[in-house]
Amino acid sequence: MLSVERIHSYYGKAHILNDLSFEVRRGEVVALLGRNGAGKSTTMKSVMQLVRPKQGHVVFQGENLVGAPAFRVAKDGIGYVPEDRRIFTDLTVLENLEVGRQPRRHDAPHWTIEQLFEIFPNLEERRANRGKHMSGGEQQMLTIARTLMGNPSLLLLDEPSEGIAPVIVEQMAATILKLKAEGLTVMISEQNLHFARAVADRAIIIEGGEKKFDGSFKELEAHPEIRDAYLSV
Repeated sequence: MLSVERIHSYYGKAHILNDLSFEVRRGEVVALLGRNGAGKSTTMKSVMQLVRPKQGHVVFQGENLVGAPAFRVAKDGIGYVPEDRRIFTDLTVLENLEVGRQPRRHDAPHWTIEQLFEIFPNLEERRANRGKHMSGGEQQMLTIARTLMGNPSLLLLDEPSEGIAPVIVEQMAATILKLKAEGLTVMISEQNLHFARAVADRAIIIEGGEKKFDGSFKELEAHPEIRDAYLSV
């Protein structure tokens, strides 16, 4: 579904992603792992064209996205949930969800507000609440639900477990597994190895903007030296 091919991405003169390549197959959950500053968020922004690679290709369902405006990437079927959430704080839960609505796609699950309330019961209880009156975990859920209203084929989740209570982290893991069961393809960026192992089929480890490992969690566990080199604090 997604092929990132030898991309080089920069912030100004700072070279963040260096010849990075990987693939995401339809229907799988892939965890992009690495320490803080490894380049995980930049990778997601490069897929979305919020950061445009200076070299390489980002191919989504056969189309090279490099150079396309970010809104076109979203319309093509990639949903992006940034680390800082970015809900509309003065809008209610229902109004936030309506903002994200897009037409259904033939190759992706179709989401209604009622279906999302089944997955996120906390949001149904607060459907009339404004975003600014919600907890960080509830805001994270709202951002994911709003993105799903766009009926994406591929969902990018940047640090979904970061800064939320442990009970919400458990709910988040259950939610990602439900989305996978519905046929949605998901890529998550994570530092939490335990969380990633619970939800993902495969791990990609990056360090210094370069890929250091790509394989199953069983393969990763068979190579503790890789885990210790690139994931241990």
